Amino acid sequence: MKKLYVVVAVLVVAAMLMPACTPTAPDCTQPDVFCVGMVTDVGKIDDKSFNQSAWEGLQQAKSDGVADWVQYIETTDAKDYDKNIATFADAGYDAIVTVGFALGTATATAAVAYPDIYFIGVDQFQEWPFDADTSNDIANLAGLNFPEDQAGFLVGALAAMMSETGKIGSVCATDAVPPVWRFGEGFRAGAAYIDPNVEVFVVYHSDVGFDKTFTDPEWAAATADSMIANGADVIFGAGGKTGNGAVTQAAQAGVYAIGVDTDQYYTLPEAAPMMLSSALKLITPGVADLIAQAKDAQAGTAAFPAGNYAGLAGYAPYHDLEDVVPDEVKTRMEEIQTMLQSGELTTGVAPVKPAE
Repeated sequence: MKKLYVVVAVLVVAAMLMPACTPTAPDCTQPDVFCVGMVTDVGKIDDKSFNQSAWEGLQQAKSDGVADWVQYIETTDAKDYDKNIATFADAGYDAIVTVGFALGTATATAAVAYPDIYFIGVDQFQEWPFDADTSNDIANLAGLNFPEDQAGFLVGALAAMMSETGKIGSVCATDAVPPVWRFGEGFRAGAAYIDPNVEVFVVYHSDVGFDKTFTDPEWAAATADSMIANGADVIFGAGGKTGNGAVTQAAQAGVYAIGVDTDQYYTLPEAAPMMLSSALKLITPGVADLIAQAKDAQAGTAAFPAGNYAGLAGYAPYHDLEDVVPDEVKTRMEEIQTMLQSGELTTGVAPVKPAE
C-alpha cells in the first residue's frame, strides 16, 4: 500500500525534472498511477551505452502500458546518489531504477528506508550490506546482473579470428567496477581461447575517479590510437562515453571496432561502417521485465524477484560487415555462444578483480 506524501514533494520532482513544454507530472501517490523513476550514474542519459539502454527500458514499460509515468534524474556528482533516489521516493514513485555498480550502497539503503517502493539496481550484485543473515534480505530490491565475461569472451574470440596482425585491443573504464573488469578480462580470455599467441592489449582507465572514468572519450581515443600504432587492428571499447571514444576512433582509423552493452551500430553511426559487432547486455528488456514484475507485485498477483536477477548477454550482428566475416567464423561464434550458455565452456574470469 502506498504511503501518502506531501504535495510539495511532487512539486519538487516536477520542478527538478521537467524541461519546458513537457507534460506535467501526475500525482504518483495515487494508487491508480504507476510511476517509475530512474537515477543515472555520472555517465549521463545519452551515453549511448548502459544508462541510455536502461532508460529505454523505462520507456518500453510505458509504451507497453505497464508504467503510467517515467522520468529520470541525471547524477552530476556521486555525492548526490542518495538525494536523487530520495527525490523520487519522497514523491511517491512506485519503482525506482538505479544504474551502475557505484549506486549499489545508496540503492540498498533506500530500499530499506522505503519498503513500499520497488528498487531495480542495474549492474548491482546483491549482498546483504548490513549482516550475514540471508533470511532478512531486502525484499523490495532486485539486482539486474549480466555475465559480462561471456559477452567479452565472445567478442574477444571474434576479434582474434578477424585480426590479420595478431594484435587486438580493449579500452575500458576502471577495473574497480566489476562489470567493466569482466568485459575486459572476458575479451582477453576469448582471444586466448582462439589463439594463445594473439597479442591482446587491455587498458583500464583506473587512474581517475568515478566522476571521470566513464566520461573520457579523449583519453580513450588516444589510447586506441596507441594500440593501433602498435599493430592492433580490432579495438573493443567498454565503459560509457569512454568506451565510445575508443570505438569511434578505431573506426575512423580504418580498423574494426567492437561496441558494448547495446548494439552500437545504431547508437554510434559514425563508427557503423567498421562496427564488427558489440558485446551485448540486454539491459532494455531486463529493466522492462523487472518493472512489469514490480507492478504485479504491487497488485499482489506475483512475488517480486528480490535478490539477483539474471539478464542475458551475447553479441550483435555484423551489419555492414556481414559479407566480410567468413562463414567459418560465424559458425564458430555460434558454437562458442551455445557452449557458454550451456555451461560446457566457461570463461575462467573472476567476478571481480583479484586483490593485488
